[in-house]
Amino acid sequence: MLQSIPLEYYLIISAVIFIIGSIGVITRRNAIIIFMSIELMLNAVNLTLVSFSSFLGDVSGQIFVFFVMSVAAAEAAIGLAIILALFRSKQTIYVDEVNLLKW
Repeated sequence: MLQSIPLEYYLIISAVIFIIGSIGVITRRNAIIIFMSIELMLNAVNLTLVSFSSFLGDVSGQIFVFFVMSVAAAEAAIGLAIILALFRSKQTIYVDEVNLLKW
C-alpha cells in the first residue's frame, strides 16, 4: 500500500494551524476572534491525532478525536452563549473593554 502524503507533512500543517491559532489568541482583542482561534488550535490537535492514528494503524486516536469534537461542540455552544450575554450586558465584545471582576 502506497502512502501518498508522508506523516511529516500532516504534522507541519498541524503545527502551522496551531501557531496561527495561538497568535490569534495572543494578539486579538475581539472575543469572537479569540474563540475562533481556540477552535483552530483544537482542530490542529485533532489533525495530529488523526494523522498519528492513521500512521500507526490504530483507531484509538480517531475515537479520541470524536470525543474532542463533541467537547468542542459543547464548548462552542456555551462560549457563544457567554459572548452573546456579554454583548447584551456591556454592548461590546472586546475583551479590553470588559472587566466584570472590578467593582
